[in-house]
Amino acid sequence: MTRALFSIARTRDPRRVFKALLSATIIALSAAVVGAAERSAATAPAERISPILQDLRSFNTVATVLHIGAHPDDENTQLITYFARGRGYRTAYLSLTRGDGGQNEIGPEFDEKLGLARTQELLSARALDGGRQFFTRAIDFGYSKSPEETLAFWDRKEVLGDVVRIIRKFRPDVIVTRFPIPPGSGGHGHHTASAILAVEAFKLAGDPAAYPEQLKQGLSVWQPKRVVWNGFSGGRGGGGAAIGGPTLELDIGGHDPVTGETFSAIANRSRARHITQGFGAMASRAAQASVQASFVHLGGDVAKVDLMDGIDTTWSRVPGGAEIGRMVAAIMAQFKPDAPAASVPALLALRPQLARLTADPVVDDRRAQLDRIIQACLGLSVETTAPVAEVVPGESLVLTQTVRITSKVSVEWTATRVLYPAQELQIARDLQSNVASTAELTLKVPADAPLTQPYWLRAEGSSGIAKVDDPRLIGDPENLPTFPVEYHFEIDGQRLVIADEPKHISPGPKGERRRRVDVIPPVSLHFASDVSLFAPGSSRPVDVEIKSARAGAAGKVKLELPSGWKAAPNDFSFTLGAVNATARFTFTVTAPAQVTAGRVTAMAEVGGARFAQQRVMIDYAHLPVMLLQPPARARLVSLDVAARGRAVGYLPGAGDDSARALEQLGYRVTILTDTDLTAEKLRGLDAVVFGVRAFNERADLTSNLPALFAYVEAGGTVIAQYNRPAGSLPPLGPYALSIAGSAPPWRITDEKSPVTFLAPNHPVLTTPNRIGRSDFEGWVQERGAYFPSSWDEAHYTAILALNDPDEKPLTSGLLVARHGKGYYVYTGLAFFRQLPAGVPGAYRLFANLVSLGK
Repeated sequence: MTRALFSIARTRDPRRVFKALLSATIIALSAAVVGAAERSAATAPAERISPILQDLRSFNTVATVLHIGAHPDDENTQLITYFARGRGYRTAYLSLTRGDGGQNEIGPEFDEKLGLARTQELLSARALDGGRQFFTRAIDFGYSKSPEETLAFWDRKEVLGDVVRIIRKFRPDVIVTRFPIPPGSGGHGHHTASAILAVEAFKLAGDPAAYPEQLKQGLSVWQPKRVVWNGFSGGRGGGGAAIGGPTLELDIGGHDPVTGETFSAIANRSRARHITQGFGAMASRAAQASVQASFVHLGGDVAKVDLMDGIDTTWSRVPGGAEIGRMVAAIMAQFKPDAPAASVPALLALRPQLARLTADPVVDDRRAQLDRIIQACLGLSVETTAPVAEVVPGESLVLTQTVRITSKVSVEWTATRVLYPAQELQIARDLQSNVASTAELTLKVPADAPLTQPYWLRAEGSSGIAKVDDPRLIGDPENLPTFPVEYHFEIDGQRLVIADEPKHISPGPKGERRRRVDVIPPVSLHFASDVSLFAPGSSRPVDVEIKSARAGAAGKVKLELPSGWKAAPNDFSFTLGAVNATARFTFTVTAPAQVTAGRVTAMAEVGGARFAQQRVMIDYAHLPVMLLQPPARARLVSLDVAARGRAVGYLPGAGDDSARALEQLGYRVTILTDTDLTAEKLRGLDAVVFGVRAFNERADLTSNLPALFAYVEAGGTVIAQYNRPAGSLPPLGPYALSIAGSAPPWRITDEKSPVTFLAPNHPVLTTPNRIGRSDFEGWVQERGAYFPSSWDEAHYTAILALNDPDEKPLTSGLLVARHGKGYYVYTGLAFFRQLPAGVPGAYRLFANLVSLGK
């Protein structure tokens, strides 16, 4: 019995205790069972073993490995699989960021929405390779050319403290970085920064003077034995000599003792879970039985034969733990795969031995693991279902509890507890083998129940780091359960507690889908446009849509405006009779007389409570359904901007917001497909805008380009936004234009980069808006990426020169060619980030591009 379970009635935060039980259960058990349909035809070892016996082997070691990188997909899944499933070590991957600043290969989600999806992809990957998952609060801000830039953007002290915290929470014996420290290079500033912080945290985690507030919060100092870099294959990033450390070679190949698969095949499937990054095909990659890995010494004691050199990986290292090792060895020797319940008495005898040990994270993990092993031997399973996936504060929620057991061991189901809101149901029922036992419990959801939102997004952070009010959550991959449930059982005089949470089950395209129960407001709000442009002092309509989650929702909706802005009327009353009923209200908003920008929030008052949440659903087939409920906000921008022309065609790429930006500039937008690029369908359009990566995403574009270029030659204007140098690209313009080669040198990551006007009298910079240096102020994340590496300089005019610190200027970020009577524009400038952010100068420059020739 874990110490946490003994003190459950006294704890002030029972959900934290529950989380320790549930998260370990989900992560460890999911790694032990792999669907037969997903298994490869790898050569099996001579003898496979029971998953329970493998779990006992894991239980009998206390070794721990922490792998550290910067992003989702950085991790070496082969390494995680080898240590977690092969050696049975406690193994985890710490990703400093959630991948918020990256690209999305399969959908329109960017920023925090993409970060949430990639969080779930990592959890899905860990369920396959057997590792655990941690994060810091650092926010991914796109490509960075140096660790200095990265650490200046992040709050270095705070992110370093997060790494120290996770080391103290997880207690690794060995830390393995994915990237080298200087003078080696990770090829990305975030990568190298992750290694720098890992080595610094390795030195600080055992120092009581470092981050002493963590010790007051219940953590204790911990000093790992060593930190090493898992060197790249093929010489990437420099070898061991480059960074001055001895190198250890280790074969991290082999076969999973349970499934017979190679670790390589499992690792490939794990990596293939990063589908938003285009790695889905990794699952079919050829597996290898032997995989050589190098480990370069970075700090601590040098390993000469194995990464665990000098580390006692047995229970003998735990004071009072030697007897546990002997008992487990005896249990494994007598274990009967066809009768696992025969081991239950011996396993129960282990629990008092564990209870006598001083609690620490490793011992507590093994206590929870022992309970899972007992549960598996009993064939004991629990399931909590809810009839709905969403509940409004103040409503009732009926939970159906189902318990099954396959063994004939005497087990009594004594009670079920819900930890929030606190409620207990006494059961007192003896379980019968292969007979489902059910009960129901009705919860009254508190009227002040917090609405569901990922914990790292509940408060507004800075540009480089998320704000988390409860430091105990830092490192967790996802929220604690909203309604934690415990099942209590009595077995031979001992109490066994199994953690669970309610799930709503619904049919999906590949079988049933399970979703956590979320708390939602009675209504959600949404602005018709995320950005509204105003001429200074002018008025224009701003539409707010309100949608009911429950029938009969009634109240008032109003706007909370930044200083100097006004709205009429003050509010609107609404009554929404049905579920999912919607109503749209138009406020007349007046901008201040000066150029300015701010954010407006939509607020609804229902039953005396105030709600201001959007509803954002993220639903990919390979992931659980995800709900985001950020504040219902939009950007208001008062600026001087003119645009010429009326009708624009927009060819979508990979999810940018150019169409809405064009509408804000006053254009009538027609959405185009590849087959619409004909003389007839382009007739009447003043310009055509390509979304980002359209040449990468649209397979049928090549055959329709001649008609598009003819449209330009006849007087039309085309603006093509950035593409990636991947695969076989069609011609990117009417004249030679290439984005071949390495991408990092052809991008400007500093959003404050100085800008030089190379063609100051070109219409792009003069008509209809006079562009100045102030128009490049307030840009976000980056200036641009994937600038052309070569172009026909006789036809394309380079408009701007930009450079990152200590680098030569790049001149291909904005290229304009006259072609016949029209203009063809190719730009790597990050309009797809600036326009949704309401950057005034980006709108003025974009308007000039669309207005060319008018």
